[in-house]
Amino acid sequence: MTKIKISGGVWSATPTPLTADGRVDVPSVHRLVEHHVTMGVTGLMLAGTCGEGPWLRDAERETVVRTAAAAARGRLRIAVQVTENSATRTLDNVDKAVTWGAEIAVVAQPYFFLNGTVDRQLTYYRDIARRSALPVGFYDRGKASPYVMPESHLLELLTEPNIAMVKDSSLMPAHRDTFLAARKLRPELVLLDGDEFECVSYLQAGYDGLLLGGGIFNAGLAHRIIRAVRAGDATEAARLQARMNDLMLRVYGGPKIECWMTGLKELLVQMKLFSTSTNLLGYPLTDTCRQQITDAVSGADGLGYKADLFEPAQLTGGV
Repeated sequence: MTKIKISGGVWSATPTPLTADGRVDVPSVHRLVEHHVTMGVTGLMLAGTCGEGPWLRDAERETVVRTAAAAARGRLRIAVQVTENSATRTLDNVDKAVTWGAEIAVVAQPYFFLNGTVDRQLTYYRDIARRSALPVGFYDRGKASPYVMPESHLLELLTEPNIAMVKDSSLMPAHRDTFLAARKLRPELVLLDGDEFECVSYLQAGYDGLLLGGGIFNAGLAHRIIRAVRAGDATEAARLQARMNDLMLRVYGGPKIECWMTGLKELLVQMKLFSTSTNLLGYPLTDTCRQQITDAVSGADGLGYKADLFEPAQLTGGV
């Protein structure tokens, strides 16, 4: 097992740039890496849900991981989603990720998992943790997955020494409490909040940082939220969270998130990071969403979101 230092801060579950024919856009991968470095991001999670990993061809997943790892040159940690429907298939993905340059293997609830008893879930994750050549990140999607591990077994799982970090997107307070209890037993376990619409309470509870699907554009604001929480300024943290939420809703298409992936990639095209908004998930792009993105990028909204999108973390109160 490879041992690396993993820290908190702001992580990005980055989208994958694609060409018009659905291949990985290699020049855009280089641009997204440089942008993340500029914005002070700690690490990238590649080929996750936001990265369309479950829908990408294997060759495209390899291309995006190899390209990002080479471009990062050790300036960012590189994690990759490796989830499959059995431990052996997942471990095959881990072995591939090693050769591609990944440093952390992220495992979520499997997509299809027959006979998904709690004991079998525990065995699945434990086998991966004990046999993985990379440190493991546990990605908890909570009730967004059909297989939710109860707190008793979750705490038992997190005693595994090769589970190095958690992406908590469960939206379940009981799971948050369990992760914090596990960290008391294993102080080296890094806890990252994956709910970008509610960062403050997780940071106040003691989480080490944030792993955000919008990290490629909201990292500056996310750094400022972390700084405010660590300074004990709850009022400023709440103000910044509300500001970040408003920006995300403008990009994602409003409270129903109707433009999610297409809006996100359209923003990145307008930021000159991606070449196309091509995605595999078929979200629409409304005229309202497109205009709000244009106004934010250009500064025409008068709200100052242009600075939030582009200014380096050290200029926006980053940590």
